Amino acid sequence: MPQPLSVSIPHRLGKAEATRRLQTGLSSARARFGDKLSVMEETWTDGHLDFRVAVMGQEAAGMLDVAEDAVHLQVTLPWLLHMMAEKAKALIDKQGRILLEKK
Repeated sequence: MPQPLSVSIPHRLGKAEATRRLQTGLSSARARFGDKLSVMEETWTDGHLDFRVAVMGQEAAGMLDVAEDAVHLQVTLPWLLHMMAEKAKALIDKQGRILLEKK
């Protein structure tokens, strides 16, 4: 079984603002990629998100934790998606930094 994909993105927004931006950004991504991405579960509890999604017919599950100074994402991917994980990791990191950039 492949190792989970883990990404940590530092920020200076505080937990509440980072959580708000992530929730907004995830809603936007769902609308933008709805033809390729299906969200089967999305449960927010304070600054913690548990989720299950399907991408290209492959299911993935994970969690996201928002701290005062960083966001930590961990996703367990099926074999096919894990093969693309390093490219996905770089994209997630880049887009996360843009979303969490202090303005």
